[in-house]
Amino acid sequence: MNNDMIIRRNFLPFSIPSIGDEEIAEVIDTLKSGWITTGQKTKNFEELFKRYVGCNHAIAVSSCTAALHLALVAAGIGVGDEVITTPFTFAATGEVIIYMGAKPVFVDIKNDTYNIDPDKIEAAITSKTKAIIPVHYAGQPCDMDKILKIAHKYNLIVIEDAAHAIGAKYKEKTIGTIGDITAFSFYATKNLTTAEGGMVTTSKQEYADKIRILSLHGLSKDAWKRYGAEGSWYYEIMDAGYKYNMTDIQASIGIHQLAKFEQMQEIRQKHVNRYTDELKDIIGITTPFVLSDVQHAWHLYTILINSDILGLNRAQFIEAMTHENIGTSVHFIPLHLHPYYQKVYGYKRGDFPITEYIYDRIISLPLYTSMTENDVSDVINAIKKIINEK
Repeated sequence: MNNDMIIRRNFLPFSIPSIGDEEIAEVIDTLKSGWITTGQKTKNFEELFKRYVGCNHAIAVSSCTAALHLALVAAGIGVGDEVITTPFTFAATGEVIIYMGAKPVFVDIKNDTYNIDPDKIEAAITSKTKAIIPVHYAGQPCDMDKILKIAHKYNLIVIEDAAHAIGAKYKEKTIGTIGDITAFSFYATKNLTTAEGGMVTTSKQEYADKIRILSLHGLSKDAWKRYGAEGSWYYEIMDAGYKYNMTDIQASIGIHQLAKFEQMQEIRQKHVNRYTDELKDIIGITTPFVLSDVQHAWHLYTILINSDILGLNRAQFIEAMTHENIGTSVHFIPLHLHPYYQKVYGYKRGDFPITEYIYDRIISLPLYTSMTENDVSDVINAIKKIINEK
């Protein structure tokens, strides 16, 4: 029997976190230590992350959503302001703008990188515009030179949504060192995970100080130590803050994830190369385009399917992959197509044609460190089988 006709016996999930014995042992050590919330291990993780990225300040928080929210607060975004971003992103990017009483203003994406099109940003700027949030989609950096040039021209803050982009580089500059503030995600599906969690990086002391205090109820510096031998019962509320601190349990995972991060990235790159080599010449399939002057983080590996050529639409393709026991996903349902944004802001289908074109055709394939070469082969063979049977 032809190998392409064999259905995989067990289901291959879209994503599985890669947790090793080191992470497990560190978590157990933390649990036994008696100190499980924000403490020295969180501070150690921040220091290690700061060194890895090469930034001046790194503040660990409970999620990337928290990181983005704190960044907007630190940047002084308020009621009536406007913040420019892309509609081709997850819920968090838009909702944090709304938290501030500001309006999310969407700009369409480029048809190759799926990142915000910098050539369309200037037309969206008004007297109310205060910031730009570029989203490094799938792990490929946006055109930061153009974005920063526009930001400087109009005195705008640049807050990078790097939820997908730990380890990415733009023209030899590491993501996390370019914009005014950068937000990272350590969610369970990310290249580096702490189960839930995030990090804020910035080069500016004033932003770092404000974000650190705001992340733990607005309490005075080092208030997290108040139950330890080095701490004091006394604290002061410096601002109206939030409960966004990372715990030592989360940091215990992150410390070891970071230690083997480059090794994990090499495995992802190997899988990416296999996908591209095997799929790039299939008529009806478009593999990812990568700019020559960036280092892609490869959080996602996406393909576009041409329904006219393949004879089946995206929903049918995903259903066929599931029948082959292969998990897939879609990143993302554009924000302007959701009921909330249509009801509140009047967005509608047709507003961002490139975003909609990509969304209607895009599929994310499984990509994670614990995938074997056979797993990758199964994904490729499933795609070929589906196409050959149409």
